[in-house]
Amino acid sequence: MAIGVCFCGKIRIESTGQPIATGLCHCTDCRKLTGTLYTYSLIFKSAEITISGNPKKITKPAESGNIVENYFCSDCGTPLYAYKFSSGEWDNLVITRAGIFDDLELLERKPAVELYVRSRVSWSSDEGVQQRPPRYAGEDTTPTSRREILGWYSYGIAAEVFAVCGVGSFLPLTLEQLARERGTLQTSRLPCVGSSAGNSTNNAENGPCVVPVFGLEVNTASFAMYTFSLAVLIQALTLISFSALADYENNRKTLLMVFGFAGALASMLFVFIAPPVFVLGSILVVVGVTCLGSSFVVLNSYLPVLVANDPSLQEGKGDDGAEMSSFDRDGGNSGWNAWGNDDADDDSLDGLQPSGQPQSSLEGGMGPKAPPSSSPELQLSTKISSRGIGLGYCAAVFVQIISIIMLITLSKTSLAKVSATLPMRFVLLLVGIWWGAFTLVSRNLLKTRPGPPLETVSTKGASEWRAWLRMVGFAWKSLWETVKVASKLREVLIFLVAWFLLSDAMATVSGTAILFARTELKLSTPLIGLLSITATVSGMTGAFLWPHVSRYFGLQPNHTIILCIILFELIPLYGLLAYIPFIKNWGVFGLQRPWEIFPLAIVHGVVSGGLASYCRSFFGLLIPPGSEAAFYALYAATDKGSSFIGPAIVGALVDATGQVRSGFFFIAVIIILPIPLVWMVNADKGRREGLAMAETLDKSHGGTAEYAEEAEGLLAR
Repeated sequence: MAIGVCFCGKIRIESTGQPIATGLCHCTDCRKLTGTLYTYSLIFKSAEITISGNPKKITKPAESGNIVENYFCSDCGTPLYAYKFSSGEWDNLVITRAGIFDDLELLERKPAVELYVRSRVSWSSDEGVQQRPPRYAGEDTTPTSRREILGWYSYGIAAEVFAVCGVGSFLPLTLEQLARERGTLQTSRLPCVGSSAGNSTNNAENGPCVVPVFGLEVNTASFAMYTFSLAVLIQALTLISFSALADYENNRKTLLMVFGFAGALASMLFVFIAPPVFVLGSILVVVGVTCLGSSFVVLNSYLPVLVANDPSLQEGKGDDGAEMSSFDRDGGNSGWNAWGNDDADDDSLDGLQPSGQPQSSLEGGMGPKAPPSSSPELQLSTKISSRGIGLGYCAAVFVQIISIIMLITLSKTSLAKVSATLPMRFVLLLVGIWWGAFTLVSRNLLKTRPGPPLETVSTKGASEWRAWLRMVGFAWKSLWETVKVASKLREVLIFLVAWFLLSDAMATVSGTAILFARTELKLSTPLIGLLSITATVSGMTGAFLWPHVSRYFGLQPNHTIILCIILFELIPLYGLLAYIPFIKNWGVFGLQRPWEIFPLAIVHGVVSGGLASYCRSFFGLLIPPGSEAAFYALYAATDKGSSFIGPAIVGALVDATGQVRSGFFFIAVIIILPIPLVWMVNADKGRREGLAMAETLDKSHGGTAEYAEEAEGLLAR
């Protein structure tokens, strides 16, 4: 029996049962009720509570329409308990203030939920406070903090600069120029005319420039395409071997840091790559691209974990797995609010209802139930993802502007006379320093968020290399297990096939466009940097714009993806116009003039921003909870498993025809193929399948901690 008394001892509360729910609340009303910065409450069934004495009652209506009766001692003022009335009906629960009890065993219970975390003072520790019951031993379910979200953004800011300024701009140019300075003209066999960092002097009539590589003669543009194709293939093998391990123990953060710092170092080392050793540049590209893609896989695996623990998405689930309608989000935070406070700020889901429905329609018992494709989880995930991409693009634009200034400045010095690639190599040095610096920032902000113990692989007593091999073997086994699980999830399988095709198209367009601008449109390096800025700014705009477009037109996420694909198809089709004789004779349109590529760069950026954000978040909705890193590893393996195909095919077409433009035929076909597959994906069904599969996996592994869904639901206002 638990006994509680007020300060003066005149009011006594006795409980014959145990609390069915516990939690902290940081709302304004709780502070005023208790005179402290938060309230810890225990919820009992009314039949198990006996109250003696005559407490004073204060009734206050909540904005939601619920009536809350708070009881105090009329003599000493001690806050005692509260009743909540929903639609005029008492819920037969007693919300008691934990401080009136003296039983330490009772008070040692950790809070099951913590609410209105955004109102919590910064110095208040969240140690030991759990937003939801853990699914496995050691899981960190403390509420996601702003500091942690900033850490997630920081790594995007770090790596996106290399993705845009390095992979998307100067790496292919540097590789092509390094090979060009060692190559010969295919027709005359004279040395290729090198170009400075600022101005191209290679004339169209000189013909293609070729270079011997391992006994084979390849076009210098093809050399860059083949290098990136190889890099993507090795990246796929690497992320399969290591990224699945991020789901276990403390590997998530460790792998993110290893890939981040290694990739930054590879970019910085480019400053030492001269034309005589241009093949070594390919090795650094492979390392950099591999670390970039693998680190993004690990970073993506953080997103579902951060969203699941976000305080604005605390919600219970009934026995049937449906969302409990008792959770109310009037104040911008879900979970209980027994005292009627509605002052919490709501900035978690604004403007991101892909279905176009108002927020109230997303909540149980408040209008028509929105489909899971419009769920708060997906909306918040999409918002965080979009902001992360947008911030990464902002950083990339900033560094790209600095890079252009560096190129123009260094091209006027003696460095450009030593090698036309040297200014670009200094730019890659800057990019590597940026990547490493912000990876360090992310390291200091992100929490470890450990996964379950890796009991399947025991390395005790094994030599280091054997232990490593066993871990890699486990990763491939995990991928195979994930593939088997995914094969049972129809919606996941369909989307992965669509993503296989779409990601190949996206990767191929980016690489082909840069080399087309250099070799056929004869753009100078600073102009190509400006072209990259154009695409990047457009991508940043698209990342923020598409959620609003989707909401305005009432589009489901997969419909938004299809619209992006249709717009994406305009890029290769426009480039193919030059094969029409009368358009070719005009000498304009069909990418025959340098200025024409800039409007297409805007289209490319806007579309890429939408696709990157929506595909990643949409796939996250279909993932069985608890298998985030493994499924995102499969997502990235599907991406990289196809993305080496397109560049290789375009490279072969360039070798065969001598023209980069011929690659547009392949690109036009590969872009259009995913549309019917994306249309077929049923997000509602996919989410139910994912939840059901998670339960099946939990049972097959001996079960996890039981969720107190019913008790948590009773905490709702």
